[in-house]
Parts: sequence; C-alpha cells; structure tokens
Amino acid sequence: MTFPARIDVHQHIVPPIWAQTLAAHGLDSGGWAIPAWSPTDAIAMMDQQGIATGVLSVTSPGVHLGSDAQARDLARAVNEYGAEVVRDHPGRFGHFASVPLPDVDAALAETAHALDTLGADGIVLMSNAHGRYLGDPDFEPLWAEIDRRGATVFVHPAQPPMPLLPGTPAPLADYVFDTTRTALNLVLNGVMSRYPDMRVILSHGGGFLPYAAYRFSGLTSTVVDREREAEDILRDLKRFYFDTALSASPSALPALLAFAEPGHVLYGSDWPFAPQDTGTYYNHYLETYPDYAPGQAEAIDRGNAEALFPRLVR
Repeated sequence: MTFPARIDVHQHIVPPIWAQTLAAHGLDSGGWAIPAWSPTDAIAMMDQQGIATGVLSVTSPGVHLGSDAQARDLARAVNEYGAEVVRDHPGRFGHFASVPLPDVDAALAETAHALDTLGADGIVLMSNAHGRYLGDPDFEPLWAEIDRRGATVFVHPAQPPMPLLPGTPAPLADYVFDTTRTALNLVLNGVMSRYPDMRVILSHGGGFLPYAAYRFSGLTSTVVDREREAEDILRDLKRFYFDTALSASPSALPALLAFAEPGHVLYGSDWPFAPQDTGTYYNHYLETYPDYAPGQAEAIDRGNAEALFPRLVR
C-alpha cells in the first residue's frame, strides 16, 4: 500500500469570514475569483495528488483591506480558523498565520499569538502591503522578531500598485513580477543579510528571480551599489527558499534547480486557486524531469520541507 508523501507548502485556505469580508468590500484576488473550499475537498485533492500535508495560507489580498482595526480582527479570526482546521485533521494540515501589515505593531502582536498560542508553522506575508514592499525600513521590527524566533515566512504575491493589464488577472502575470520585486527589495535593503536565522519561502519558483539573479548581482555591484560585491548579492539571493507551484515546467524548473541552494526547493500546488487539473499538469513535469541529482526529487516532495518543519517528520 502506498501513502501520500508530499508536503505542500503552497496550499490555500478560504476561511468563511475572509471570503465574506472580501465580498462585502467588492474584492477578489487580483481579478481571480475566490473559489469554494472545505477541509474535505482539500483532503480529497491531496489524496489524489500524493500530498500528505498541506500547509495552508490565506492568499492575496491578505487581511489588511484598508482599516487597521478591521485587519487586526480579521487576522485573528482567520488564524483561529486555520488552527482549528489543523487540530481537527491531525497530520494533514499545517498553517501559515496572516498578519496585518502595514500595521507593524499589530503584526508583531499577531505573530506572537499565532506562533506561541495557535502553534502556527510560520507566517504569510503578501509581497506588498498597500504598495509598500517587504524591505521597507518601517517593517524592520517585524523582521527582527521573525529572526529572533528563527521563524519561517511564506511570501505570497499580491497585485502590484499599478493597474491590471486589460483582460489579464494579476495571478497570470503580475504576481510573478511582484514576487521578484519584493525579493530584490529585501536583498538591496539588507534584510536578508542582517537576519540570518529566519527562513523565507518565495512563491512560484521565486517569480523570475532564478532566471535574472545574475542580472541583479552584476548590475548592483557595478552600477547601483559599488560598495557591494556581486557575490554578496548572490549570497543573499540564494538564502531564499522556493516552492514549485505553477513553476515545475521544462523551462522554469532547470533554472530554479540551477540557482537554488541544496534543500531550498519545496513542493507547492497553489490549490484551490490553481485548480486540480493545473496541479496535475505541473506534477507531470515535476515527476518526469530527467536531470535530478540522486534523491533530489524526494527531497523536493518532502525532505526539504521536513527540515523546515520538524513536526511534520514521520
């Protein structure tokens, strides 16, 4: 008898109160409809896709919809809902807690509550908070606290502060851009070098970061900041972890595996915002990739995530 093996670090939850609040504000996820979700449906998908555990997170636009007070309450509500789902289905789920950036004080309080009281596996941050990127100096106290705890952050893209391309939902094109933008912002503002004990996972193979990393390092060291060596920029870029959601393709996967540090590539599905058929499409490429090093495929499916989340070791 075979058992599901994968740990899916990029799987979404749709708490009813979150979906209701978005609807009341006339919002969706960057032009992408909010799908139906239930633990039963999630487990059925996971069993069919060989996923043992899904680490759940709320996707864009996150929990801060404009009001600090509402964001604090919504973050607490969705995090308590996620913790309940984890408790009710032992071994099948983990969760990244939402925090209400750009309200830094509230984000610090919710981080403490989520990690200490709810047992969250880390926190999820949107790539920008109302147009402010994650290397913003005002966010420094949050990064310092995350680093002090040696915690894991999952960075999910959000709609960048610009109009959508006509007929093009943000998840189709803009999300790839915004992940790359915030990752570079974290590196250029020194966050990744100042805080060595935190772990940061970038969605969707890091956007186009693996493909463009040497562009970033070469131009930074010769044009943008001559005080920094190209190797220093590359070192900080290589600190990131990457999930495979929507990114295990014949063109993207080789670039990702060529760039990422050993142990830094993790399985991701993006379900239910990416339908199950989409997951099957990318799983085919992941499973048939011909150039894995020995043990690399198994590490992507499970082992690398076990190193980040020891409670999921079995």
